[in-house]
Amino acid sequence: MKVIIRSVIVCLSLVIGGSMFTMKAKRVVFFGDSITEAGAKPGGYIVKLGEELTKKGIADQFELIGAGIGGNKVYDLYLRMEDDVLAKNPDIVVIWIGVNDVWHKQSFGTGTDPDKFEKFYNAIIKKLQAKNIKVILCTPAAIGEKTDFTNQLDGDLNKYSQIIRGIAATNNCDLVDLRKIFLEYNLKNNPENKESGILTRDRVHLNDQGNQLVADKMMEALMK
Repeated sequence: MKVIIRSVIVCLSLVIGGSMFTMKAKRVVFFGDSITEAGAKPGGYIVKLGEELTKKGIADQFELIGAGIGGNKVYDLYLRMEDDVLAKNPDIVVIWIGVNDVWHKQSFGTGTDPDKFEKFYNAIIKKLQAKNIKVILCTPAAIGEKTDFTNQLDGDLNKYSQIIRGIAATNNCDLVDLRKIFLEYNLKNNPENKESGILTRDRVHLNDQGNQLVADKMMEALMK
């Protein structure tokens, strides 16, 4: 009887050990615009996130994939999600979009109206969740870093961030509120009220500190 029990224990140990050894890494796609495109390059937030995962000894638990294209707005993401996201069979998709939907209204006259922004965003989430993919949303961080709300597009950026917060709540998605995070960081670290150079290099795209901050917040989101 003791021999049989020992045999069962050994078999269970082998099964458990084998399943741990062959555990599939979670595939994470970061879906966005030029900020995410740069995030997949050396020094970018996706690369820094990978480095942090390595330091923690859990890099083998995640596969990080950048799917950012410069100039993209929410409807661009909707149009390319089949090829650039769903075809990769992700477990998690992190959506970071909105800056160009706001910014391009001023610079090119081709932004996205709030109602269309919300419609396309919800359509993206619906397709992802239909495949049982976990979706993490991000609010657009900054178009200018002044802390006294004199950046020209602060009003619209806050409005679209609020839309995304509502979308996250409605669709039961996790939220990385980068708009709030960046504002709070700048209030503490931008006493001269500079429009860039604290977390961004040009008011929008991240510098080294910005990439590190975003990587840290993405780490927190993945660890939930």
